[in-house]
Amino acid sequence: MRIGYARVSSEDQKLDLQLNALKEAGCERTFTDKLTGKVNDRPGLKEAISHLRKDDVLVVWKLDRLGRSVKNLIEVVERLEAKGIQFQSITDNIDTSTPSGKFFFHMMAALSQMERELIVERTQAGLKAARERGIVGGRKRSMTTSKIDAAKKLIEAGTAPKEVAKTIGVSVPTLYRWLPASERATPLQEASESIQ
Repeated sequence: MRIGYARVSSEDQKLDLQLNALKEAGCERTFTDKLTGKVNDRPGLKEAISHLRKDDVLVVWKLDRLGRSVKNLIEVVERLEAKGIQFQSITDNIDTSTPSGKFFFHMMAALSQMERELIVERTQAGLKAARERGIVGGRKRSMTTSKIDAAKKLIEAGTAPKEVAKTIGVSVPTLYRWLPASERATPLQEASESIQ
């Protein structure tokens, strides 16, 4: 069975050109969406895929109707391929039921995988270079040196850790993480605090 999928980016656009091409390509059923390709949740595409069975063919007028990025296209086509479903793009002359069509998609998948690996490699190299320059990545620390000093002074003055945390604008677990128990209170103060 040949199932068509057509998509336009907005309600104002017409599907006629795509629908006619899909009908001429022998599609028995066609599903549609009227939304941008950036949206991942496309009900028409989901429904089209749910109707496909082994040896069926999903047909689109053009590759960009199925997905906006190579990565997205490859993910969809690989999911179809895993179920034994073929894919055809009319205007791009791609048909995964043919050896050249399969080769094209495997080449796209290999290039996409290589791109992902290069991004990871560059990211790791950038982080390493930043660490060597003394730059620490991640979220900004909530406990600065001045907050730690202020917390120590407040605790030495007998202020309860809960109040200290509130005063300097951090949570109690954060305060405890930065100030060891020996710097927070004496065992007697800790015990009286736990009773309150």
